[in-house]
Amino acid sequence: MNNEIRIYVADLADYNNGKLHGVWINATDDLDDIWNQVNQMLAESPEGFAEEYAIHDYEGFDGYALSEYEGIEAVHEIACFIEEYPDFGGELLNNFGGDLEEARTAAEENYCGCYKSLADFAEELTEETTQIPENLAYYIDYERMGRDMELNGI
Repeated sequence: MNNEIRIYVADLADYNNGKLHGVWINATDDLDDIWNQVNQMLAESPEGFAEEYAIHDYEGFDGYALSEYEGIEAVHEIACFIEEYPDFGGELLNNFGGDLEEARTAAEENYCGCYKSLADFAEELTEETTQIPENLAYYIDYERMGRDMELNGI
């Protein structure tokens, strides 16, 4: 399986004339390398006068939907974020409406790990922060605690 985060950049001059001409580019490559690949693809256009491009396809963005008009720099930053947080980067961006700074803050300052359920999270958090007497441990309802945490924005 290919885990590469990449974009298909198409030449609009060719596209508008019914031809497919473009290149797949690793979106986490150095920004200068990405621009060189875009410019080389445009220079090799069968139409000979290519100046404009658009992102017509992408892979590896973990559920995050790119716009074909998204700027190369923005795509690069998004791809690098998803590469840095492969388990949840794309979904986190979706959760924050594509706001990369909010997603980065959440990943760096608020991430607590992956859990199978809210109950598992509530149980681990409670046991790490509270000394629970043995005779009370069986009475704790972690499912309800997890649900309450979710309702209260934790």
